[in-house]
Amino acid sequence: MKNPWLKKNPLMSMWLSGANAAAGAVRGRMMAECRRQRAAMVNEGIKQATDFWTGVLGAKPPVKRRKKRP
Repeated sequence: MKNPWLKKNPLMSMWLSGANAAAGAVRGRMMAECRRQRAAMVNEGIKQATDFWTGVLGAKPPVKRRKKRP
């Protein structure tokens, strides 16, 4: 006699397939957002390093201030 607990359950199989599909879609969106944030962080770091090293070469122009009215 076969064990009834080892038989395949079609309802459970469909439910798990749907859950796996939903999890895959969420995982794809999360990975895409991670890539976007990582690229933005790298670009910002490069910009900051470039600004730092090019700022050493030349002084920044003085800030023009508005004259106060009496």
